[in-house]
Amino acid sequence: MSLSEDVKGYVQDAISPNTRRAYKSDLAHFEQWGGLIPATKEMVAAYLADHAGKLAIATLQRRLASISTAHGAMGLESPTASKLVQTTLRGIRKRHGKPQKQAKPLLVEDLFRIMPLLGDSVKETRDRALLLIGFAGGFRRSELVGLNVEDIETVRQGLVITITRSKTDQTGEGRKIGIPFARGAHCPVLALEAWLKLANIAAGPLFRPVTRHGESKDTRLSKEAVSRIVKQYAEVIGLDPSNYSGHSLRAGLATSAAQAGVSTLAIRRQTGHRSDAMLNRYVRQGELFTNNAANFLF
Repeated sequence: MSLSEDVKGYVQDAISPNTRRAYKSDLAHFEQWGGLIPATKEMVAAYLADHAGKLAIATLQRRLASISTAHGAMGLESPTASKLVQTTLRGIRKRHGKPQKQAKPLLVEDLFRIMPLLGDSVKETRDRALLLIGFAGGFRRSELVGLNVEDIETVRQGLVITITRSKTDQTGEGRKIGIPFARGAHCPVLALEAWLKLANIAAGPLFRPVTRHGESKDTRLSKEAVSRIVKQYAEVIGLDPSNYSGHSLRAGLATSAAQAGVSTLAIRRQTGHRSDAMLNRYVRQGELFTNNAANFLF
């Protein structure tokens, strides 16, 4: 029995557009090399070996995931789980593996060094709100630029922001994040209010491009624009912009909170990480000098 168009549509909707594009790209690369679906374990192991040292380990792992998904979609057993393939990958990791370069966190002290340098122009007012809200909420770039005014609720303690859909919530269950009024001079709640008032935004996309004439557009700010903004201000305070990206706001919240002794549960509640294991790289960095053994000896 063939699948109805409704069923095909729901199956397609179960996978995000970005993931579908990644699958298509990965499988095209495998086939251009000479691979076939269905594939044998020997073929997949040879593919890995041919690209060892040329492609990052993470890329090879993603290619395996795409090949596995392709087999699963056809109701076939995937060769990627075989001992031969997994041992080949383990050997490649041991010979060619190296720490994956990640964006540095923009720490709270870095953020507070940036704030006094921002003026009252429309663009700088937007940038102030974007940096403070992005940091305080521990948002991913996609979550930050995906926010609408309708997702913001003002409460006595500050703001409640609803993320309607994110990387780890493809089914749209939603997640609420609290952004409190700040005790200090740099308040994300007041910064957002100032941006919305100055740009005369009452509905639709929360963060928008600003023209050279200081007018906000009706469109949504891009993820790439968030990265450019973070890099721009990192450079202004003397940091190497190549080490920073839009992810630096999210990483900065997690790392700074860990340094301040905030529990992993509280950090995860803000960032949406599903487990301590996923959060651990930020916590480890944040706790390097917390109860450091050398502190007691020097």
